[in-house]
Amino acid sequence: MADKTRLKILALVKHEELCVCELVEILKMTQPSISQHLRKLKQAKLVKERRSSQWIFYSIDGEMYPFIKENLNALPDMSSDIEQLKTSGMKVCCT
Repeated sequence: MADKTRLKILALVKHEELCVCELVEILKMTQPSISQHLRKLKQAKLVKERRSSQWIFYSIDGEMYPFIKENLNALPDMSSDIEQLKTSGMKVCCT
């Protein structure tokens, strides 16, 4: 949980469901690296996935939310990064 990248991912998916390609674009990291971080977050039951066709979308696991809510609220607000992704037209990469 102390990893900066995983904290950033949590800060992003607390706002809305995102796919790997969107996280790659926002965090400027490789797909395998993002996938590895997501796998660890999923194993810790902090995020859940939803499959849609060939895409996998990630969001905060609702069951764990009450336990991590305070920590999530302490994370920096990254909603502007998501808005920038939408403005650039990259938000639709997985739809």
